[in-house]
Amino acid sequence: EFGTVFKCVKRLDGCIYAIKRSKKRLAGSVEEQAALREVYAHAVLGQHPHVVRYYSAWSEDEHMLIQNEFCNGGTLSDLITENERRLKLLSEVRLKDLLLQVSRGLKYIHSASLVHMDIKPSNIFISRRTVVHDIHVDGDGTDADVIYKIGDLGHVTHASSPRVEEGDTSFLANEILQEDYGNLPKADIFALALTVVSASGVKALPKNGEVWHTICRGQLPYIPQVLSPEFQHLLKLMIHPDPACRPSASALTKHRVLLFTSKLSIDSLQEQLKAEKFKNALLLKELKEVQLATAAAQENAHNAASCTTGRSCNRLSTHAGKKMTRSLSLTMF
Repeated sequence: EFGTVFKCVKRLDGCIYAIKRSKKRLAGSVEEQAALREVYAHAVLGQHPHVVRYYSAWSEDEHMLIQNEFCNGGTLSDLITENERRLKLLSEVRLKDLLLQVSRGLKYIHSASLVHMDIKPSNIFISRRTVVHDIHVDGDGTDADVIYKIGDLGHVTHASSPRVEEGDTSFLANEILQEDYGNLPKADIFALALTVVSASGVKALPKNGEVWHTICRGQLPYIPQVLSPEFQHLLKLMIHPDPACRPSASALTKHRVLLFTSKLSIDSLQEQLKAEKFKNALLLKELKEVQLATAAAQENAHNAASCTTGRSCNRLSTHAGKKMTRSLSLTMF
């Protein structure tokens, strides 16, 4: 909402990047603080598969520009809108996969004593390893080639000495509204649960009103599909009114409800590893064949050259021998 994003090709490497440019001039503005927070957060975090990768930032004509990884699948919000248009719902397995992947990204962010503070569908980006219409879909409905990444770090703050800039109130835990910042990482967990709920087909979450208060009291809104009791219980636990009762991001990555999804992720990676090993084996075989052919060609060329040189030397020796005397004096210095 504070910037414009461009899909750009860098001339030097030919790669595609997302360039975010602030809408307003930065000097002394709120946008400046958000942009700087985002840059500082990326500088601290480094690289992780479930966090949008940062490359560079600079100021140009008093506007901040941030060069990030381009995610070719858009955002989770885009996917939700498309599913609504097509009257389609994400399966429970895919919802679990979403929860697991974003939990891994949050675990990484929280391990650096940082909190995101604005987890919501429009800040979850999607990268697809293959062309959109050629996505490999497992028999259980999981997209093996979809990677979810946490982006937009403009609200990131330190967990122990926070400067809280409130995000979307539809995903904001009640304790943050009460200015209780004693357990900030659990506010991200609350927002993540509602992000998954939004992806399940729930209508737009309210920013206030009775339904909003019901959610703040730890009750899930109506979900228009049948989810397993175990999964619903986990989502409900993630929005518990007491932050201390919510699981941490680290605990979510190892939660028994998500273990099957985790196994699917591992199996998918193993299949990709096998495919890469097979391709490498073929390449090594081709390389060996080329090396053998090259060595044979060089040996043939060397033999041919030796034969030619040998005949020349013989002719030279015979010719030179007619002019040489029988004795030869050699002085060595």
